[in-house]
Amino acid sequence: MSSPLRLGIAGLGTVGMGVVGIVQDHAALIAARAGRAVQIVAVSARDKTRDRGRDLSGYAFEADPVALARRSDIDVFVEVMGGHEGPARAATEAAIAAGHDVVTANKALLAHHGQALALAAEAAGRSIRFEAAVAGGIPVIKALTEGLAANRMRRVMGVMNGTCNYILTRMEATGQGYNVLFQECADLGYLEADPNLDVGGIDAGHKLSLLAAIAFGTEVSFDAVELEGIQNVSLDDIRLARDMGYRIKLLGVAQMTGRGLEQRMTPCLVPADSPLGQLQGGTNMVVLEGDQVGQIVLRGPGAGMGPTASAVMADVIDLARGVRLPVFGQPAATLTRPVAARTATPAPYYLRMMLLDKPGALAKIATCLGEAGVSIDQMRQYGHEGVNAPVLIVTHKATRDDIAHAMGLFGGTGVLVGDPVALRIEEV
Repeated sequence: MSSPLRLGIAGLGTVGMGVVGIVQDHAALIAARAGRAVQIVAVSARDKTRDRGRDLSGYAFEADPVALARRSDIDVFVEVMGGHEGPARAATEAAIAAGHDVVTANKALLAHHGQALALAAEAAGRSIRFEAAVAGGIPVIKALTEGLAANRMRRVMGVMNGTCNYILTRMEATGQGYNVLFQECADLGYLEADPNLDVGGIDAGHKLSLLAAIAFGTEVSFDAVELEGIQNVSLDDIRLARDMGYRIKLLGVAQMTGRGLEQRMTPCLVPADSPLGQLQGGTNMVVLEGDQVGQIVLRGPGAGMGPTASAVMADVIDLARGVRLPVFGQPAATLTRPVAARTATPAPYYLRMMLLDKPGALAKIATCLGEAGVSIDQMRQYGHEGVNAPVLIVTHKATRDDIAHAMGLFGGTGVLVGDPVALRIEEV
């Protein structure tokens, strides 16, 4: 059997200790499947003395992750610290410069610096693997770079943040509002240190940008992802969508069009009986559409110690086997710089608004839609709230610009109370 593959692990939090646990508990299994042993040589964390529930005494300790990355007695630098600047970036760059392969769970690092890191790694003959950075335990990176490598990808979409899906499904199940369930997630430890990374769609946007780069052969372009969080989704929206046979999801969609690369991470309505509509709790789902295979649906846990550590170790085992691939599925130098396209693909839209309860109010709204070139598929008026009347409209397919034009016209009717809500209905 070949010499052991030697790991240096930077970060001994939930994921890092999950990796330690797998290496310690599954040593024989890993060696049999990889064709060689995998060993931890050294680790790095902020606090050396903290009891982490595992025996770490056999590993060298480095207080500085950059020093760990430069050690000559490791083959693979495992970065599970997080953050797209500071120690994570410096240590990853140091590992590549020292001639080591990198395995990371850090989607933010790659979303912001993926192209530069990929160029540096490939120039040095090294690999950066990041299965754990997208959708936790779901092997979506491997699916795109290997299983679907012969396909021209048409669309990538999915629910990629378990916290948002948990909040939205609990809103429907319990009738509790967003603020109550946000606090519940905070109490359960589901939120990032900066909660806006979760509920604002940023975390999921990082993941979408990485999948888009692989799927469409482009440089990572996170800055071009259209982001809208779930903070403004109300119980009324949840209930009304359900009444029409839909559910609301924070949905990521990336597709290459004649105008360029569309990337959006926004609340959308999806059919309740679709795989995405049936997705409950903190589970993730990614849907891949290729010209040869059609639609592939991948579902599983998107976070947590076990699933994320499992994905890290899948990459480690590939390296132990000698499997080496370009970072984003093709050489970084051949990735094209995408033209960012604002979403213009037509789709039906859900519109919710409050109107003054007076004659001709609905007619004025319908006139605005007509002037904007938007036709109505369904219109419902619900029980009156004092002098106001809640109204729900589902349009036929329209562009987002047409919807925005119509909503701008609504303001001049004198019948609108408050701000209207517009959500895209995604065909899945």
